Amino acid sequence: MDTFADFDTMTDRLLDEIIQHIQLYNLSISRISSFIGHSLGNIIIRSVLTRPRFRYYLSKLHTFLSLSGPHLGTLYNSSALVSTGLWLMQKLKKSGSLLQLAFRDHADLRKCFLYQLSQKTGLQYFKNVVLVASPQDRYVPFHSARIEMCKTALRDRHTGPVYAEMIHNLLSPLVAAKGCTLVRHNVFHALPNTANALIGRAAHIAVLDSEVFLEKFFLVAGLNYFK
Repeated sequence: MDTFADFDTMTDRLLDEIIQHIQLYNLSISRISSFIGHSLGNIIIRSVLTRPRFRYYLSKLHTFLSLSGPHLGTLYNSSALVSTGLWLMQKLKKSGSLLQLAFRDHADLRKCFLYQLSQKTGLQYFKNVVLVASPQDRYVPFHSARIEMCKTALRDRHTGPVYAEMIHNLLSPLVAAKGCTLVRHNVFHALPNTANALIGRAAHIAVLDSEVFLEKFFLVAGLNYFK
């Protein structure tokens, strides 16, 4: 999948793949389904949940495991180096998704893709919503992966209130849903002293690349959410 495309395009592609997979293998739609997403994939999954073609499957959902998901975008990133790098990447690749993550896709913040996505239903249909975040990850802000406020947003009188609204939009349906449980896991990786570790990339991809992390996470906690 072209991760430099905009989220609407990537949503259409993932939804097509899901429907085609179900039809190709004649899968029973009575089966409960779970999603595991990493990074941008979490936003695409949430966007799929809002599509009319997926509406039938909402009642079949079980667990959403979000690994380093930028649910609140990349605002208030603590790494100026990473922020500059993402800005350059967006300019060079003409990336729609990076533009949307930075809330630069519309002059009115409340008309940006991520804000409007936060207003749509989706996560509350899961029995378990599991947010995995690492403070060592500089690509996706810790508070964005955990869907919570940060000190910088509290001090920001312009964007801060919009940020708070997004958090409320995302979390209030989960709190109100009787059958839905929200869980947050903070992860600390044993990383070597490399450039990737310094800029936060190593921690961002460790949730996929590290067999030790995956084995320990699922043995200690992860498997419980898929029973």
